Amino acid sequence: METIRLEFQPNIKAKILELLSSFSSDELKIVQEDLDFDRNKRKLDLELAKINNGTAEFCSADELDLMMDEIFTEYDNKIQ
Repeated sequence: METIRLEFQPNIKAKILELLSSFSSDELKIVQEDLDFDRNKRKLDLELAKINNGTAEFCSADELDLMMDEIFTEYDNKIQ
């Protein structure tokens, strides 16, 4: 299947859905868009640019594990 993104005025939504309902579920599936899509895409594009230009910071799995342990300990202390 292919995916397209449509932008339309709210007053024609009913007409669009009426047209789309003429297709079977095998032919067409309506997917609710993630409301944060544009924000997430911009963030990921910036991170990819850092990787591509060599300015991204990486850590090993062990370093990540240590960082996560520190974060969990911090939150545990706040809860108690």
